[in-house]
Amino acid sequence: MRGDIVSTIPVREFFSIGDVCDLTDLKPHVLRYWESQFRFLHPAKNRSGNRVYQRREVELIMLVKDLLYVDKYTIEGARARVDEYRKNGELKAAARGALEGGTVDSIERDLQRIVAALDGVDLEEPATDDEHSDEGVAE
Repeated sequence: MRGDIVSTIPVREFFSIGDVCDLTDLKPHVLRYWESQFRFLHPAKNRSGNRVYQRREVELIMLVKDLLYVDKYTIEGARARVDEYRKNGELKAAARGALEGGTVDSIERDLQRIVAALDGVDLEEPATDDEHSDEGVAE
């Protein structure tokens, strides 16, 4: 089953920052910030100066995301954990595991959206009172 999940990620050598954002559900500024915080995240740039990520880097991004968002590590703690994985020879397996877990989460979110659409339910967040507090107020 896990092999099927990994095969849902496009089989390409390089990914643009937009592709990586779609795959990881992260914003471009987050990826750029992580590049400054994790020395192993250093994508090459093409002739136009755009970032091009290799599949290995996408796997590492998913590992970092998992450590920060799921396991609640700090940036420093995530860096140390990745170093620990590297020293123990477990980095590749941990990164692939995080990628597979992220893929499952993405598929689950997509399925929830499909079911909601079929049921006629809007999954968007309802507006809060703060967002409408100045409606109708002349400035």
